[in-house]
Amino acid sequence: MNKVAYVLCVAVLCVGASSIIGVAQKTNGAGGVKGKVRATSNGKVVAGATVTALDGEREVATATTNDKGDFVLNNLPIGTYTLTFRKPGLRVGSIPNVAVKSGKIVSLRDTLELPVDEGTLAFVRGSVFNEAGRSVPGVRVEIARVEGEGNARRLNAGVTGLTGEFAFRLAPDPATYRITIKANGAETETKDVTIESAAIYRIAFTLRPKASEGN
Repeated sequence: MNKVAYVLCVAVLCVGASSIIGVAQKTNGAGGVKGKVRATSNGKVVAGATVTALDGEREVATATTNDKGDFVLNNLPIGTYTLTFRKPGLRVGSIPNVAVKSGKIVSLRDTLELPVDEGTLAFVRGSVFNEAGRSVPGVRVEIARVEGEGNARRLNAGVTGLTGEFAFRLAPDPATYRITIKANGAETETKDVTIESAAIYRIAFTLRPKASEGN
Protein backbone atom coordinates (compact mmCIF):
# COMPACT_ATOMS: atom_id res chain seq x y z
CA MET A 1 0.00 0.00 0.00
CA ASN A 2 2.78 2.37 0.85
CA LYS A 3 4.49 1.64 -2.45
CA VAL A 4 1.28 2.29 -4.38
CA ALA A 5 0.69 5.54 -2.51
CA TYR A 6 4.27 6.60 -3.22
CA VAL A 7 3.84 5.96 -6.97
CA LEU A 8 0.60 7.95 -7.05
CA CYS A 9 2.22 10.83 -5.21
CA VAL A 10 5.13 10.93 -7.62
CA ALA A 11 2.71 10.87 -10.56
CA VAL A 12 0.75 13.82 -9.17
CA LEU A 13 3.92 15.79 -8.53
CA CYS A 14 5.11 15.13 -12.06
CA VAL A 15 1.82 16.33 -13.55
CA GLY A 16 1.89 19.41 -11.33
CA ALA A 17 5.46 20.19 -12.28
CA SER A 18 4.62 19.82 -15.96
CA SER A 19 1.74 22.26 -15.57
CA ILE A 20 3.95 24.79 -13.80
CA ILE A 21 6.62 24.50 -16.47
CA GLY A 22 3.97 24.95 -19.16
CA VAL A 23 2.66 28.13 -17.52
CA ALA A 24 6.17 29.48 -17.10
CA GLN A 25 6.92 28.90 -20.77
CA LYS A 26 3.69 30.62 -21.78
CA THR A 27 4.45 33.61 -19.56
CA ASN A 28 8.06 33.88 -20.69
CA GLY A 29 7.02 33.66 -24.34
CA ALA A 30 4.39 36.38 -24.19
CA GLY A 31 4.05 40.10 -23.63
CA GLY A 32 1.43 42.80 -24.06
CA VAL A 33 0.48 46.26 -25.24
CA LYS A 34 -1.38 49.05 -23.46
CA GLY A 35 -2.37 52.59 -24.38
CA LYS A 36 -5.04 55.28 -24.51
CA VAL A 37 -7.31 56.36 -27.38
CA ARG A 38 -8.57 59.91 -27.88
CA ALA A 39 -10.71 61.76 -30.41
CA THR A 40 -8.89 64.26 -32.61
CA SER A 41 -11.83 66.66 -32.66
CA ASN A 42 -11.84 67.48 -28.94
CA GLY A 43 -9.06 65.47 -27.32
CA LYS A 44 -11.53 63.55 -25.18
CA VAL A 45 -10.92 59.89 -24.42
CA VAL A 46 -12.74 57.31 -26.54
CA ALA A 47 -14.57 54.62 -24.59
CA GLY A 48 -15.86 51.45 -26.23
CA ALA A 49 -13.34 51.38 -29.09
CA THR A 50 -12.34 47.92 -30.33
CA VAL A 51 -8.57 47.36 -30.37
CA THR A 52 -7.27 44.44 -32.46
CA ALA A 53 -3.76 43.00 -32.73
CA LEU A 54 -3.05 41.61 -36.20
CA ASP A 55 -0.23 39.32 -37.29
CA GLY A 56 -0.41 39.96 -41.01
CA GLU A 57 -4.11 39.45 -41.70
CA ARG A 58 -4.63 37.08 -38.78
CA GLU A 59 -6.45 38.41 -35.73
CA VAL A 60 -4.48 37.48 -32.62
CA ALA A 61 -6.27 39.34 -29.82
CA THR A 62 -8.88 42.03 -29.16
CA ALA A 63 -9.70 44.41 -26.33
CA THR A 64 -12.12 47.27 -25.68
CA THR A 65 -11.20 50.68 -24.29
CA ASN A 66 -12.69 51.49 -20.88
CA ASP A 67 -14.37 54.72 -19.71
CA LYS A 68 -10.96 56.37 -19.52
CA GLY A 69 -10.01 55.34 -23.07
CA ASP A 70 -7.44 52.83 -21.80
CA PHE A 71 -6.87 49.33 -23.18
CA VAL A 72 -4.58 46.37 -22.48
CA LEU A 73 -3.79 43.42 -24.75
CA ASN A 74 -2.27 40.64 -22.66
CA ASN A 75 -0.63 37.30 -23.49
CA LEU A 76 0.52 38.26 -26.97
CA PRO A 77 3.15 35.89 -28.37
CA ILE A 78 6.52 37.54 -29.05
CA GLY A 79 6.42 39.24 -32.43
CA THR A 80 5.53 42.38 -34.37
CA TYR A 81 1.91 43.41 -34.75
CA THR A 82 -0.34 45.97 -36.39
CA LEU A 83 -2.92 47.42 -34.01
CA THR A 84 -6.25 48.64 -35.40
CA PHE A 85 -8.76 50.84 -33.59
CA ARG A 86 -12.47 51.00 -34.48
CA LYS A 87 -15.32 53.04 -33.06
CA PRO A 88 -18.58 53.99 -34.84
CA GLY A 89 -18.49 57.64 -35.88
CA LEU A 90 -14.68 57.73 -35.96
CA ARG A 91 -12.25 56.75 -38.68
CA VAL A 92 -10.40 53.47 -38.34
CA GLY A 93 -6.91 54.02 -36.91
CA SER A 94 -3.85 51.78 -36.98
CA ILE A 95 -0.33 51.57 -35.60
CA PRO A 96 2.04 49.27 -37.51
CA ASN A 97 5.20 47.52 -36.34
CA VAL A 98 4.39 47.27 -32.64
CA ALA A 99 7.09 44.95 -31.24
CA VAL A 100 6.07 42.71 -28.34
CA LYS A 101 8.86 41.32 -26.16
CA SER A 102 8.83 38.49 -23.65
CA GLY A 103 7.44 39.40 -20.24
CA LYS A 104 7.01 43.10 -21.05
CA ILE A 105 4.01 45.38 -21.58
CA VAL A 106 4.64 47.93 -24.34
CA SER A 107 3.11 51.32 -23.44
CA LEU A 108 1.81 53.41 -26.35
CA ARG A 109 0.52 56.11 -23.98
CA ASP A 110 -1.45 58.83 -25.83
CA THR A 111 -0.03 58.05 -29.26
CA LEU A 112 -3.33 57.49 -31.05
CA GLU A 113 -6.09 59.97 -31.90
CA LEU A 114 -9.04 59.01 -34.08
CA PRO A 115 -10.53 61.70 -36.37
CA VAL A 116 -14.26 61.97 -36.92
CA ASP A 117 -15.70 60.03 -39.84
CA GLU A 118 -18.35 62.52 -40.90
CA GLY A 119 -19.79 60.10 -43.45
CA THR A 120 -21.07 57.90 -40.63
CA LEU A 121 -22.72 60.63 -38.54
CA ALA A 122 -25.87 62.72 -38.57
CA PHE A 123 -25.66 66.50 -38.33
CA VAL A 124 -28.29 68.98 -37.26
CA ARG A 125 -27.38 72.35 -38.72
CA GLY A 126 -29.47 75.45 -38.25
CA SER A 127 -29.72 79.21 -38.32
CA VAL A 128 -31.41 81.81 -36.16
CA PHE A 129 -32.89 84.97 -37.69
CA ASN A 130 -34.77 87.96 -36.30
CA GLU A 131 -38.13 89.05 -37.65
CA ALA A 132 -36.36 91.22 -40.23
CA GLY A 133 -34.58 88.16 -41.61
CA ARG A 134 -31.15 89.04 -40.26
CA SER A 135 -28.83 86.51 -38.64
CA VAL A 136 -28.65 86.63 -34.84
CA PRO A 137 -25.34 85.68 -33.16
CA GLY A 138 -24.93 84.71 -29.52
CA VAL A 139 -28.25 82.88 -29.14
CA ARG A 140 -28.14 79.89 -26.78
CA VAL A 141 -29.08 76.62 -28.51
CA GLU A 142 -29.82 73.41 -26.60
CA ILE A 143 -30.35 69.90 -27.94
CA ALA A 144 -32.13 67.07 -26.13
CA ARG A 145 -33.11 63.55 -27.13
CA VAL A 146 -36.84 62.89 -26.97
CA GLU A 147 -37.50 59.68 -25.05
CA GLY A 148 -40.54 57.79 -23.76
CA GLU A 149 -43.70 59.72 -22.87
CA GLY A 150 -42.35 62.87 -24.51
CA ASN A 151 -39.59 63.40 -21.96
CA ALA A 152 -36.40 64.98 -23.29
CA ARG A 153 -32.89 64.25 -22.05
CA ARG A 154 -30.53 67.17 -22.60
CA LEU A 155 -27.35 66.28 -24.49
CA ASN A 156 -25.49 69.44 -25.38
CA ALA A 157 -25.68 73.21 -25.75
CA GLY A 158 -23.90 76.04 -27.55
CA VAL A 159 -24.39 79.51 -29.00
CA THR A 160 -24.89 80.72 -32.54
CA GLY A 161 -21.87 82.07 -34.36
CA LEU A 162 -21.41 85.42 -36.09
CA THR A 163 -23.65 84.31 -38.95
CA GLY A 164 -26.36 82.98 -36.61
CA GLU A 165 -25.55 79.34 -37.38
CA PHE A 166 -25.21 76.32 -35.11
CA ALA A 167 -24.49 72.61 -35.58
CA PHE A 168 -24.69 69.41 -33.55
CA ARG A 169 -23.04 66.09 -34.41
CA LEU A 170 -25.08 62.99 -33.57
CA ALA A 171 -25.11 59.22 -33.90
CA PRO A 172 -26.96 58.13 -37.07
CA ASP A 173 -29.40 55.89 -35.19
CA PRO A 174 -33.09 56.71 -35.68
CA ALA A 175 -34.22 59.14 -32.98
CA THR A 176 -36.02 62.43 -32.40
CA TYR A 177 -34.18 65.44 -31.01
CA ARG A 178 -35.57 68.67 -29.57
CA ILE A 179 -33.80 71.92 -30.41
CA THR A 180 -34.47 74.92 -28.17
CA ILE A 181 -33.25 78.49 -28.61
CA LYS A 182 -33.07 81.08 -25.83
CA ALA A 183 -32.07 84.75 -25.77
CA ASN A 184 -32.61 87.66 -23.40
CA GLY A 185 -35.78 89.55 -24.21
CA ALA A 186 -36.96 86.92 -26.67
CA GLU A 187 -39.49 84.12 -26.63
CA THR A 188 -38.10 80.60 -26.17
CA GLU A 189 -38.61 78.58 -29.36
CA THR A 190 -38.54 74.78 -29.74
CA LYS A 191 -38.56 72.44 -32.74
CA ASP A 192 -38.20 68.67 -33.09
CA VAL A 193 -35.98 66.99 -35.67
CA THR A 194 -36.23 63.29 -36.53
CA ILE A 195 -32.98 61.56 -37.48
CA GLU A 196 -33.31 58.55 -39.77
CA SER A 197 -29.72 57.88 -40.88
CA ALA A 198 -26.35 59.53 -41.51
CA ALA A 199 -27.19 62.81 -43.23
CA ILE A 200 -27.41 66.58 -42.68
CA TYR A 201 -30.69 67.83 -41.24
CA ARG A 202 -31.36 71.56 -41.48
CA ILE A 203 -33.59 73.74 -39.34
CA ALA A 204 -34.28 77.48 -39.03
CA PHE A 205 -35.65 79.62 -36.20
CA THR A 206 -37.12 83.09 -36.07
CA LEU A 207 -36.33 84.91 -32.85
CA ARG A 208 -39.30 86.94 -31.65
CA PRO A 209 -39.29 89.51 -28.82
CA LYS A 210 -41.19 88.66 -25.69
CA ALA A 211 -44.70 90.05 -25.53
CA SER A 212 -45.05 92.87 -23.03
CA GLU A 213 -46.84 91.91 -19.82
CA GLY A 214 -50.50 92.82 -19.89
CA ASN A 215 -50.77 92.53 -23.68
